[in-house]
Amino acid sequence: MKLRTIIQQDEDGMFISECPTLPGCISQGKTRKEALENIKDAIKGYLESLKKHNEPIPPTINEEVVEINA
Repeated sequence: MKLRTIIQQDEDGMFISECPTLPGCISQGKTRKEALENIKDAIKGYLESLKKHNEPIPPTINEEVVEINA
């Protein structure tokens, strides 16, 4: 399963990772690599919780890249 994640650095230098497909699924790390590993763990836990409660997995968000002349 592939899910889109967003990683941004905050004002304190921490990297915040989020999975928009799974509302509230957010993690962080001191490095991008650590934030990515932590969000993977958070996603696994989120999906396990959905399964445990017989809730559906939200559909993935499709993303397109567009080019514009500015």
